[in-house]
Amino acid sequence: MAKERLDKVLSKLGCGSRKEVGAHIRAGKAAVNGQIVREPSFHVTPLVDKLAFGGKALPWRMGRYFMLNKPAGLVCARVDNLHPTVLSLFPEQERRGLILIGRLDKDTEGLLLVTDDGGFCHALMSPSRHVEKVYRAMVSGRLDLNAPARFRDGLPLADGTVCKPAALQIVGPSGEGLTEIQVTLREGKHHQVKRMVAAVGGHVERLKRISIGPLPLDPALTPGAFRALTEEEVEELRRASGAGQTAVG
Repeated sequence: MAKERLDKVLSKLGCGSRKEVGAHIRAGKAAVNGQIVREPSFHVTPLVDKLAFGGKALPWRMGRYFMLNKPAGLVCARVDNLHPTVLSLFPEQERRGLILIGRLDKDTEGLLLVTDDGGFCHALMSPSRHVEKVYRAMVSGRLDLNAPARFRDGLPLADGTVCKPAALQIVGPSGEGLTEIQVTLREGKHHQVKRMVAAVGGHVERLKRISIGPLPLDPALTPGAFRALTEEEVEELRRASGAGQTAVG
């Protein structure tokens, strides 16, 4: 099993930020296998070494990883004074330490990943890792005939922002006077799908994220429902993002 830095592990286990934990370690407040350790870079073996912090034994715990089918009407935030948040869908005792892996707009539905593993979150969301996110949208208006090529070439937006190359597939008419499309991105700019569609003549009426990397939204999850990811799903996401394996969240 791969070793990890003591300061990183203690931070993951809820002992404070990396900076705060580093100061505590140097002050002699951390012990590994009964021995005081004062070096934050000291390496420990997850689930094997016995940890103590502030004179109390610190149990290892595995990270928590969830798939949520986000409904429209909820905001992606820990706290919001005006609107309910996606974390309100979790039992109160489960919310502690949870962070959202990326965000979806209030009116956007679909796949949202939730975890307490900050490194896992960063790896999946970093544009440099090129993890694909796939969206389905219902669009009004008339899309440019060369819209797929413009997406593929890297589309400039109205404010001058240039998007990285993306994929646009025209699925077909929806029967509601709208056109169904599928968009694949490898970045996550603010309102990106909506802004890209607007740049080629359309307007997004409904938007749903259907996959992140190799992980599709579970069709058994109704809007507002969530489930824990399997170990296999977590490892697939780690491989897709290039994140190293870790035993703690």
